[in-house]
Amino acid sequence: MKIIGCDFHPSYQQIAMLDSVTGEMMEKALSHERKEEVQAFYAGLEGAVRVGIEASGQSQWFERMLAELGHQVWIGDAAKIRASCERKQKTDRRDAELLLKLLVENRFPRIWVPTAAERDGRQLLLHRHKLVRMRTQVKNQLQALALNQGVQRKWKLWSESGRKQLESLPLLPWANRRRAELLQLFDHLEASIRELDRVVAEQAYQRREARRLMTHPGVGPVTALAFTLTMGPAERFGRGKQVASYLGLIPSEHSSGGHPQRLGQSANRAVRFCAGCWWKRRRVRCVMSRRCVVRINDWPSGSVVR
Repeated sequence: MKIIGCDFHPSYQQIAMLDSVTGEMMEKALSHERKEEVQAFYAGLEGAVRVGIEASGQSQWFERMLAELGHQVWIGDAAKIRASCERKQKTDRRDAELLLKLLVENRFPRIWVPTAAERDGRQLLLHRHKLVRMRTQVKNQLQALALNQGVQRKWKLWSESGRKQLESLPLLPWANRRRAELLQLFDHLEASIRELDRVVAEQAYQRREARRLMTHPGVGPVTALAFTLTMGPAERFGRGKQVASYLGLIPSEHSSGGHPQRLGQSANRAVRFCAGCWWKRRRVRCVMSRRCVVRINDWPSGSVVR
């Protein structure tokens, strides 16, 4: 088997290769401006080939090419790979050699990789999210135009009567053009988002895990599909704490000298939804559970102590 540690970059890659049969070592740099040469190099490798690279957002074409050639592709946790390096000097050659060493010693921190269909589903959700943000920016600009003309209707500005009032505002030529183009852009974004909402709902209802999540109050197709595509197979998590850590829901802690720093991000939710908590600018105790302590005087960085 040929084992390759590949330090991948958008413009080129540095590799360190070991032939496990002959013991031969090789180093090589490949430019991505000539992708045909990259493909020719990997296509010319005989026998089983295993390539290890760090997780990256620009390597999908490379992963797809290796898969089409029948080579094994292992994606590694970049933070764990870097932590395994004992030397401070960092070069592309050293990084490639480190990847090769981890592969040979069976210490390569391999991570789960979504399928091509799952990655494409994430693109659907990302595209919808970006369009929603653009629509919000357009609406904020139109609200500013209305406020400058003394019209304050807030969310009612987007009703049928509010739209008519917005279109009838007397504006100077450039402000009038800005309003017309913003309204045209708003209508275009609205149509695109409605279409994407329909597609998201279809894909969510096609997944058993997403349908089950939508039985929970407050969880719709977008949240259910996003959670399903992000988490992947539930079997790869041993317990719930690992899921929370994977999603970044566990706050980091920096304690020293016997003085722990408690970081809680659930104070707002506890105050809003716990019937026993009541708002005052002092420490209060939940009379429902007698365990929830909310430090309101530290708001908005209050903590929930269990």
